[in-house]
Amino acid sequence: MTDRPDFSRDAGGAALGARLRRLSERLDRDSTRLYSALGIAFEQRWYGLLNQIVRNGPMTVGEIAAALRITHVSASQARRSLEAAGLVHGLEDSKDARRRPIALTPQGQALVAQLAPVWRALGDSAEELNREAGNVVTLLDRLDDALDNRSLFERAAGKIERPLTSADAEGRREERLSGSLAENGDS
Repeated sequence: MTDRPDFSRDAGGAALGARLRRLSERLDRDSTRLYSALGIAFEQRWYGLLNQIVRNGPMTVGEIAAALRITHVSASQARRSLEAAGLVHGLEDSKDARRRPIALTPQGQALVAQLAPVWRALGDSAEELNREAGNVVTLLDRLDDALDNRSLFERAAGKIERPLTSADAEGRREERLSGSLAENGDS
């Protein structure tokens, strides 16, 4: 620890985004350290996509994005990285040429098998942290639900005493579009 004040703690709820990013970075950094210490070449951002394919079989990027509730762009970037690493490949869909499900390659299957005990240890450790922190996952669920009910954008826009520009409204339209694209399962 340091003697300097902790802005995120001191700011409370006003620094919610900064605090969540910091915690996410800490968890990702420790996971990356563990992979490195074990000599496993693995990027933490791959976990969600690989986990969905392992659980559900071949899926499109849109289906994965919808399942993880992330943007199509984020899922596409991770897919490209996984393809470049030789861990996944696109499949042809004989019924719909627009659909491009992705599946594990033999190299990806071997990596997933190697990672299974590591992922169990990380999952168990995350559960331990959650218990130690007083079941923070329940609070995160509530935060997710509150944002579903009314986004931060909507809350803040209602507190600003000037009309929003068309660019502001366009951002909200893009958010809705990216959500519907993910829900449609587009590759």
